[in-house]
Amino acid sequence: MFTKKPDKEPTAFDMPRTAPPLPPSGPMPSPSPTMSRPIGGKGGESRIGSDLTIIGNLVSKGEIQIDGDVQGDLHAANIIIGESARITGGIVADEVIIRGTVLGSIRGKRVVLQSSSKVEGDIFHSQLAIEQGAFFEGKSRRMDDPTAGIERPEIPLPPGFNGARA
Repeated sequence: MFTKKPDKEPTAFDMPRTAPPLPPSGPMPSPSPTMSRPIGGKGGESRIGSDLTIIGNLVSKGEIQIDGDVQGDLHAANIIIGESARITGGIVADEVIIRGTVLGSIRGKRVVLQSSSKVEGDIFHSQLAIEQGAFFEGKSRRMDDPTAGIERPEIPLPPGFNGARA
């Protein structure tokens, strides 16, 4: 006997749900080294969106992800430069992942240039990874500690500000 095939295949939204999904069993897979979240940051995570342009330096004790434009120096524990980002200035961090454009020097213990990156400047590093397709114009210098001797700028407080929050 023949039956008519439905006009569309059922989706997950069409299926009845009987029980909540079970969590995966076994050990969690380790993340890809180029996509891993840095461990041991001293501060929080900050993100500069693609619609934002900053003229000035950025300083963080934690992680910064930048998808917009920055004209100034960056100092943080970990920095991720997104594909749509454009940085004109120096970068200093323990871990630096570049997916966008950087015009300036980079100092990091671990520096990764992903395939979509474009870097014009010198890189001082302990570990350097360059994916196929990445653009790099400059000098690469391996150092035991490329961030040694580079002090993170202090953030000046406005006059009369004591740091207490309401």
